[in-house]
Amino acid sequence: MGQKKVVLELITEEEFVGYRARSVAEFAEDKVKAGSWKEEEALKLSEETYQKYLPDGIHSKEQYLYVVRQEGQQAGVGYVWLNVADTPAGTRAFLYDIIIEEEYRGQGLGQATMRALDDTARSLGAATIGLHVFGHNQTALHVYQKAGYAVTDYTMAKKL
Repeated sequence: MGQKKVVLELITEEEFVGYRARSVAEFAEDKVKAGSWKEEEALKLSEETYQKYLPDGIHSKEQYLYVVRQEGQQAGVGYVWLNVADTPAGTRAFLYDIIIEEEYRGQGLGQATMRALDDTARSLGAATIGLHVFGHNQTALHVYQKAGYAVTDYTMAKKL
């Protein structure tokens, strides 16, 4: 059996509504787990973050939102949010969010999505691609390392 293949298709307005609501909630949960935000403020802060980075929804400048589909299939298996911007160091991409739906995990679709993401970022002019991973998300860390990502810096904290 060969490598799985996926395509990244630009998200529709209708798909974005569901994606955004879910992502705001999940980002809030991750920030609480990481100890960055208190539970009672997390949803509000997450909403403010999404409003800042996606002020015009799917039409926000330098933001690219995709539905991940298995090649030849209509059903979405996940989502990708990619930022591509010119910086003093050149055009750089940054992966803000990647979701592979629970029922599709463990099938090679995460790695297929990372390969498709590389091709997409390259086609948008990016020379590098970066991302952030929460320290508690060891599964994502493994996927990223397997896809060729290397740690560029660490942020650490200690509870007192």
